[in-house]
Amino acid sequence: MAGGLVALFDDVALIARAAAASIDDVGAAAGKASIKAAGVVVDDTAVTPQYVQGISAEREIPIIRRIAKGSLRNKLLVILPVILLLSEFLPWLLTPILMVGGAYLCYEGAEKVWHRLKGHSAAHGSAEEHPPDEDSLVRGAVRTDLILSAEIMVISLNEVAEESFWSRLAILVVVGVLITVLVYGVVALIVKMDDAGLRLSRSDKKGVAGLGRGLVKGMPKLLTALTVIGTAAMLWVGGHILLVGSDELGLHAVYGLVHHLEEAAHEATGALGGVVGWLVNTVASAIVGLVVGALVVLVLSLTLHRRKAGAQAH
Repeated sequence: MAGGLVALFDDVALIARAAAASIDDVGAAAGKASIKAAGVVVDDTAVTPQYVQGISAEREIPIIRRIAKGSLRNKLLVILPVILLLSEFLPWLLTPILMVGGAYLCYEGAEKVWHRLKGHSAAHGSAEEHPPDEDSLVRGAVRTDLILSAEIMVISLNEVAEESFWSRLAILVVVGVLITVLVYGVVALIVKMDDAGLRLSRSDKKGVAGLGRGLVKGMPKLLTALTVIGTAAMLWVGGHILLVGSDELGLHAVYGLVHHLEEAAHEATGALGGVVGWLVNTVASAIVGLVVGALVVLVLSLTLHRRKAGAQAH
């Protein structure tokens, strides 16, 4: 009896050690996959703050919380099941689906550029007279997040493609939760930094008060800069998705040209080659994104938007 009990304890200990090793493996793989997707995470962080511009201070965190919940649903309930099933049964469909999402990002970025060129001041005045509708803001943010989250999850999936199905599932769940907490935690800190600055500015200590005043003065400029960066990020990520996807589908010309320019810049700039090559690729991707996005905006303006305007006139 005692021997059987000892054997049972040995088996339990062995299972526990195996489980701990598996958890360690999942954590390591999730960390590796998250680092690989870091570029898109930065884009996601830059894009999101623009959705709470013009919103009262007390509503900023609730809106970010709603967007974060939508992002988590995107990753775990929509994207994760789809990409796991597709990777098992129809892996060739992942690239075209991702390219459709990339085209949508290009459209979003190009539309923002178009509205700014048409006249930012008029749009700004209108926004002050009519405060943004929170539900519409959240829906728009979650739609954009769907594309960026899909890119993050597909990049992560590619990093763990050799793992078993259940390991991939566990790793991608960890990645989805980790990145969502990271992105929206940073966004919340950014948008509330002016409130923190206001509190610090009331301090009796001159240095602390000066820091607080600096934060209060600097935050509007930071948010404006993040809006610009977010728009550029949409064009960059969308264009890059289209470039890589077209190459994977056998259309090598544009991707080959960009890759050639990147390699030439890398070789011509010596120690700074890596940075300069990356900048060339980024700018080229953004240009591709702007061109594709502008074409989508033009087509929609001549068709869907014109039809809507005609229906409203009647």
